[in-house]
Amino acid sequence: MARLLRPLTRGTTYTRFLHLWVPMLVSSVWIFVDPSTPWAPTLVLPLLGLIPAVRRGEGVQAQFMLMRDGQDPAVSVVPSATWRDRLRTVLWLGIRMVFGWVAGGVSVWLPLITVDLIRISTGHVPDDNPFLPVPHAHWAYALLAPLTLLAFYGAFIGLGELVTVLARRLLGPSAAERVAALEERTEQLLERTRIARELHDSIGHALTVAVVQAGAARAAGDPEFTDRALLVIEDTGRAALEDLERVLGVLRESRRPASGRPTLLEADRLLESARTSGAKIDAELTGPLETVPGPVSREGYRILQECLTNVLRHAGPVPVRVRVAVEGRTLSLKVRNPLTAGIPGPGPGGDTRGSGLRGIRERAALLGGRAGTGPDDGDWQVHVELPLR
Repeated sequence: MARLLRPLTRGTTYTRFLHLWVPMLVSSVWIFVDPSTPWAPTLVLPLLGLIPAVRRGEGVQAQFMLMRDGQDPAVSVVPSATWRDRLRTVLWLGIRMVFGWVAGGVSVWLPLITVDLIRISTGHVPDDNPFLPVPHAHWAYALLAPLTLLAFYGAFIGLGELVTVLARRLLGPSAAERVAALEERTEQLLERTRIARELHDSIGHALTVAVVQAGAARAAGDPEFTDRALLVIEDTGRAALEDLERVLGVLRESRRPASGRPTLLEADRLLESARTSGAKIDAELTGPLETVPGPVSREGYRILQECLTNVLRHAGPVPVRVRVAVEGRTLSLKVRNPLTAGIPGPGPGGDTRGSGLRGIRERAALLGGRAGTGPDDGDWQVHVELPLR
């Protein structure tokens, strides 16, 4: 019983019925204008659906009066963009007018019938109710009163549910709107993935450098070397904080441009940081790096950063050869270092399923390039090629 009466405790149950009653207001006013044609609004008003903005108004009404949480992606709140949208809105308005008449009749006549059944059972025979042509009074008519109340309850709930289903069908987003929503969702997921990679590469590199420098300073026992190590840790930490601020800025302002992120023009700072951490860097940067498009240059910087981080983390202070070259329409990036004993897995990347190597491949794939990682003639090599167009 409690489950049967639960809809009466929801506010949407009443706002839905009110939504059905709204068209009756227009019809009620029209009766005073021309009582002989009370059906005229039912034929004329749906044509307003041809106006693009009407679809937005109907969608907003449906969102706030029919949906339980006030929002439902199944109902569009944008103007009609195609004739299909306009015709669906016309059909919706026509159905809404018809449902308004039905809801008006149900909400007026079923309660009146209930009252008249009770009156008949007490000996009063009404002569003004066309739905009760009873010849005489009888107490048994009181037994029918609960049935009319149950019918009123069913119509009260059922019409609201039915008009909600129809709203989702007729006011729902078109195919073009669904595609646009899917593209927006995809962009959001890509942005979240990019932010995760930014945090992994930047903060991971800074922490790796700090750990290596701190361990080297402790083992060296040389105050001068310790001072240099602390200076490197300070500089690396400051750069990581700047990167973190950029990422947090993206989170705070979703439309903030990415132009503040480091590019390959700042690769010297990255290489110097690796050198001071003990790695023997042999770097060669050739070609007009300043002509590399911003997105490619920024992703190339992060790829190089992740490569150097892997070397420091897994191989330690070993010789590293870095080759960055702009060759025609391609940016080529190669990082090689000797394989060392005791390294888990196939090389300095450790498990090839790790997030670092996976991030390198994802960055390359997003730009239409390719990335290869793995052992090569006794070395561990990362070779990435990114198209410049």
